[in-house]
Amino acid sequence: MPSEHLLQVENVSKRFRVRGKTLHAVENVSFNLDSGKTLGLVGESGSGKSTLGRVALRLLDADGGRVLFQGHDIGRIPKKQLRELRRDMQVIFQDPQASLNPRMTVGAAIEDAYVIHKIGTKSDRQQRVEDLLQRVGLPPSAANAYPHELSGGQLQRVGIARALTLDPKLIVCDEVISALDVSIQMQVIQLLKELQKERNLGYIFISHNLAVVEYISDEIAVLYLGEVVEHAAAEDLFKKPSHPYTQVLLQSILKVPDPQSETTQALMHIKGEIPSPFSPPPGCTFHPRCPFAQDICRTKKPEPRDIGHGHVVSCHFAE
Repeated sequence: MPSEHLLQVENVSKRFRVRGKTLHAVENVSFNLDSGKTLGLVGESGSGKSTLGRVALRLLDADGGRVLFQGHDIGRIPKKQLRELRRDMQVIFQDPQASLNPRMTVGAAIEDAYVIHKIGTKSDRQQRVEDLLQRVGLPPSAANAYPHELSGGQLQRVGIARALTLDPKLIVCDEVISALDVSIQMQVIQLLKELQKERNLGYIFISHNLAVVEYISDEIAVLYLGEVVEHAAAEDLFKKPSHPYTQVLLQSILKVPDPQSETTQALMHIKGEIPSPFSPPPGCTFHPRCPFAQDICRTKKPEPRDIGHGHVVSCHFAE
């Protein structure tokens, strides 16, 4: 029986062994994603966003829990079946130049997926490449260029085109705009939204840019030290952030000045450093930095709870 969700992540954990120690990268994370929807993942560097995205695609194997894509447990299916499913699961990387072979032309890099999956004749594949390049806003002549001959914005469009080659259903967008000029960022975001509407794509959108995450996401999950501390519809989360970590994250956004206001709002910052993922603190992992921490926070881990309308928070004192 097919699943009603495109992607289901259930109690997933991922750990790494580093020099004899265990690094806790992702801890007991769950979420669902439907076709045509976007889940934004936000949090500081080291919070586990990219690792979670890779586990969702089984580029990394989960150490606990399971990931279901279109009802298939991708951690258990045979390699041949996984290879077929991978046609529907793609990723766009943060640094498009690093993800491209400098010795291959752009056209060859995009065509490669068709060659691997034995799709079409040579002329058919070349036509598909030209069509994709035009769809992402590049001229067909870009197929003859090498990566070093293109700008950062053009390279990211190539990355998008390459992700679209096999007509996927799910794309993980891993910091896709962080390396781009501000003037180019919105063009890329708008392109992603158009493609989502045309192709009914599901996105996992990973970014530090909270304003962009708010604009593109239907739901947002806030990660701290590998754990989801808050998960809600984008509008609800920005209107009523309920976890102290989320509140400080949102207060750190540089607001547009209001010329009618006589007061200015100081930028907030989170005190202290994120604890070591090799030795997460007991209780609530945020308590060493939380301005509202009490004794219970230091000893008892808060359970995720719904505070209304699917707004889930892991905090003892969330209203």
